[in-house]
Amino acid sequence: MDRMPAVSVVATVLNEVADIDRLLTSLMEQTLAPAEVVIVDGGSSDGTWERLQCAKTKYPTLIPIRDESCRLSQSPGPISRGRNVAIAAASSDVIACVDAGCAYEPEWLERLTTSIRSGESEYALGGSCIDPDERTVWDIASAPFFGVKLSADAKTKSCTARSVAFRKELWQRVGGFPEHLLLGEDTVFDLKVRALVTPTFAERAKAFYRPCHTLRSALGQLARYSLSDGVAGVRPARLLRNSSRGLLQIVAVLLFAACAMGRNLESDQGSDHESKPAQSAECQLA
Repeated sequence: MDRMPAVSVVATVLNEVADIDRLLTSLMEQTLAPAEVVIVDGGSSDGTWERLQCAKTKYPTLIPIRDESCRLSQSPGPISRGRNVAIAAASSDVIACVDAGCAYEPEWLERLTTSIRSGESEYALGGSCIDPDERTVWDIASAPFFGVKLSADAKTKSCTARSVAFRKELWQRVGGFPEHLLLGEDTVFDLKVRALVTPTFAERAKAFYRPCHTLRSALGQLARYSLSDGVAGVRPARLLRNSSRGLLQIVAVLLFAACAMGRNLESDQGSDHESKPAQSAECQLA
C-alpha cells in the first residue's frame, strides 16, 4: 500500500506577536504532524520575527522566511504574495493554509487533508468558527456576515484561507493566489479552483478564529469585504447582501442610540420633577 503524501502547512504574518505562539503551538500538536510549517513574515516590527526565530530552535520543522515584498508598501496584495512565497518554498505535494489570529484542534490537519491524501479530492475546505474560549459580543453578532460559524460542529462551505488544503500542482494551474487584490483573494482563488475541480467540505476541520471585534472594527471589516468583492468583480449577490447588511447594522445602531438617549432624557425629566417638591419644602422650612 502506498504511503499517503506529506503535508506542508503555510501562513503569512505581519506584526502578530500576540498570537504567533498560540498558532505555532496548535500546529505542532497535530495528530498528523506536518512535514514542515512555512511561515512568511512580511517585515514585522513588533517582535513577531524574533519569536519565529526563537521557535525555530524548539520546532525543527518550522521554516520562517522574512520577505518584505509581502507587505502593502511593496505589493498591492501582500497576503496573497506571502502565501505564494510560502507555498513556493514548501516541499510537499499537499498544502494546507492557516492564518494568524487562529488556533487549530489537534485533529484539524488530519481531518482537512484526508480526502486529498487518499486521492479522492484535490481541494478541501474546512471553514472557521469563533473561538469559544475568547469572543466578544461583536464577534458573535458579526460572524454570520463573514461566513464564520459559532460552533465547530456547524456545517460550512466557506472558502476562507484560514482552513483550506489543496495539491500544490492545482495551485500552480490556477496561477496561485491573486497578488493584485488586497482582500478577497481566497474568494478569487476558490472560484478559479472550482472551475477545475469540485471541493470537499471537511467536517470538524475549522480554524478557531479570534477577531476580537468591537462594533467599529466589525463594521469596518464588513465595509472592506464588500469593497473587495466589488473591486474583484466576484459574487455580486454577496456584495449586495453584505452592503445591505452593513446599512441595516448602521440603522440598527442609530435606532438603539436614539432609544437610549430617549430613555436617558425621560429619566432626567423624572428626576427634575421629583426634586421640585423637595426644594419647595426646604423653602417653607426656611
